[in-house]
Amino acid sequence: MVYLGYVFIFLGVMAFLISAIGIIRMPDVYTRMHTGTKTTTMGVIFIVMGASCIEPFWAWKLILLAIFIFLTNPLSSSVIARAAHSDGATLELDEFKEVEK
Repeated sequence: MVYLGYVFIFLGVMAFLISAIGIIRMPDVYTRMHTGTKTTTMGVIFIVMGASCIEPFWAWKLILLAIFIFLTNPLSSSVIARAAHSDGATLELDEFKEVEK
C-alpha cells in the first residue's frame, strides 16, 4: 500500500510540473489561469490519495483539505479572469487561422 502511495505522489508532482511548464509556455492570462488551476487540482488529488495510502490515519484530514482545494480553485480562477477582463487583457491571436485561409 505504501508503494502505491508513492506512485500517486509521483503522479501529483508530475501534474504540478506540467502546470508550471504550462504557466510559462502559455501566451495570455486566460490560458495561464486555466493551466494553473486545473492541473494543480489534479495534482492535489493525486498527492492526497498518495498520502492517504501512506498514512491512513490522516485520510479524513486530507480529504477535508482536498475538498477545500476543490471549492477554492474555481473561485480563484473566476476572480483572476474577472480581474484580467476588467484590466483589459486580451486573448492572444491564433497564428494558425491565417494559414487555413
